[in-house]
Amino acid sequence: MPAFSLMQTRYFDCGPYRLRLDRPLVMAIINTTPDSFSGDGVAGSVALAVERAKAAIDAGADILDVGGESTRPGSAAVALDEELRRVIPVVEALAPLGLPISIDTVKPEVMVASLAAGASLVNDINALRAPGALEAVVASNCGVCVMHMQGEPRTMQDAPAYGDVVADVEAFLVERRDTLIGAGVSPTRILLDPGFGFGKSLAHNIELFGALERLAKSGPLLVGVCRKRMIGEITGCSLGERDLPSVVAAIAAVARGAAVLRVHDAAALRAGLKIWEALAPGALKFE
Repeated sequence: MPAFSLMQTRYFDCGPYRLRLDRPLVMAIINTTPDSFSGDGVAGSVALAVERAKAAIDAGADILDVGGESTRPGSAAVALDEELRRVIPVVEALAPLGLPISIDTVKPEVMVASLAAGASLVNDINALRAPGALEAVVASNCGVCVMHMQGEPRTMQDAPAYGDVVADVEAFLVERRDTLIGAGVSPTRILLDPGFGFGKSLAHNIELFGALERLAKSGPLLVGVCRKRMIGEITGCSLGERDLPSVVAAIAAVARGAAVLRVHDAAALRAGLKIWEALAPGALKFE
């Protein structure tokens, strides 16, 4: 297996797109579910999905992340046919808009169908561990994001426990990265996600956040904390009040080395990044 080097990850390649990693990239969430925890699912409306995608593009999004299965704590799995019905028409409608389309799924069949429909990035909370998932990615030229999760969404927050959460998450992400590289996936196609809120207590999330610089040495990091429970637990804010603290958390993540930010409100994040860059020139660059 070739040795991994951060010099190989100055770009992120996903399908026909090459994105520079000399500034933070914004991944805008397009939920096709009727039960999104954040209340912004389009529930089968392709027109609404396109409207939200265009608004995110106008706000400066770099990637559009389409998901058809809720992964909030306690959520139940969605049948394959239903997930395909939700996401494929949306992927087909968004692919011509000129941005990489990410498919947020754990199912290899959905990965394959979405890539055929125009997606160029697979975002898998299960880190390509399902039978056939790794093969689906290797057979394409798509980008891939692998995430750490303890347990599975239905039960992951029941009683998460670690000996050393940072070491455990780091080891897992490195193993998945090396498995991908060993299977022939270029390091420039790989993002790593520590999985905030996925089988982790608030204390675990805070410890991981403080270790982002360490984790970023293993590869480009995708961080998704927008509107999550940890934001509410820290601030006391209700779900509808979490956008501002989510922007602050995202900027703090970039200052610690995060490369991609997965968010519900691309406009709010872009505004926050502009302020930070204007007042602290170069602070968010990681060339």
